[in-house]
Amino acid sequence: MEGLWPRAAGTADGDGTRQPQTSRELKFRRLAGELRRGIIDGTWPAGSKLPTEQSLATETGLSINTVRRAYQELATSGLVVRRQGAGTFVTTQVASVPAGQRVVGVLIPDMTLYWPRALHGIETALSAARARMVLVCSNYDARAEDAAIKELLGAGVDGLLLVPSLHEVADPPARVAQLRALPVPVVLVERRLLGVGPADAMEHVCTDHGGGAYDAVRHLHAFGHRRIGLVLRADGPNMAPIRSGFEQARASLGLPRIPVQQDRMAAWDAERADLALTGLRADDVTAALCFGDREACLLLGAARRAGVRVPHDLAIIAYDNEFADAAEVPLTAVSPPKFRLGQLAAQVLLQRMEYGEAFPVHQLRLRPRLVVRASCGGRGGSSPAARGTAPAPRAG
Repeated sequence: MEGLWPRAAGTADGDGTRQPQTSRELKFRRLAGELRRGIIDGTWPAGSKLPTEQSLATETGLSINTVRRAYQELATSGLVVRRQGAGTFVTTQVASVPAGQRVVGVLIPDMTLYWPRALHGIETALSAARARMVLVCSNYDARAEDAAIKELLGAGVDGLLLVPSLHEVADPPARVAQLRALPVPVVLVERRLLGVGPADAMEHVCTDHGGGAYDAVRHLHAFGHRRIGLVLRADGPNMAPIRSGFEQARASLGLPRIPVQQDRMAAWDAERADLALTGLRADDVTAALCFGDREACLLLGAARRAGVRVPHDLAIIAYDNEFADAAEVPLTAVSPPKFRLGQLAAQVLLQRMEYGEAFPVHQLRLRPRLVVRASCGGRGGSSPAARGTAPAPRAG
């Protein structure tokens, strides 16, 4: 797989020496990278038709040959299929790849929001190793995962980076055992077995969502809040560790237990947010952690409708940091390290593929950072805990 961003000084040949890239080569690679990012971020969803070579050449000012080479690169990567007489279409089908090149299969649940940054990290690591990525998407359908994995194995991948729907299966340990038994090395990304301790022997790279929630509660407490509520998207795969981290922080700080406002993602709308705000206010809550950004924005809207000032009457921290900065009151947010997550997962898999059993099993958890904005009453920058100082708690 070629990198999204061409190297300024040239490319590395197999012996590691640099060879200068021509202007034509740079243009082709740059266009291929821009098209690839558009596919990954959902600008062109699966099944959609890309512009014709002629129209794209006219739009970009590039030659037909440059556009044709970029499209062929995407076809070789398995991101598009070219249909004679019909055009070029985005696909999740896996294309054949050149013999002798290491190939990594990647299964993700979605092409939007959380995952494009993780994919960028994966691609950066694979590009540096001159490996190729082939990508499939399960669309959060657990039943589609096995077919997608079979498709990747049939394409001859040398290793797999998988984001399985462990929270939706009846027996997660059995599912993980199935994945461990696959004929190629597997690293789970942003998924791991919960509650089994050392019984989990599966290689994984995950965000420490519990740690992120823990830090958010402590940040709110440092600004004087003692009645802190939790608003949850109850069917999210990260719900359990976020709730666990929240509860551990609450208990360690001696804070009162507040009923959790939670519902399935599809149920969260303006009306449901109004009900959540009513519940929080009835429990004298002065601050809330919301999973995720959408739920936090809905709660912010409910506060505006009710005349509740943010952060003066209610401080809010969102979890995910996808679009928290664009809210009407910019939201302080727990920000998982998505790029680094993907990059590390790919690096672990590449080393597993290289060294086999001699490489120790890696189970990595990356602590999110707290991005402080206006919605929690902070003044920007890192949290008080991260700076080693904290303001005096408010009275009451």
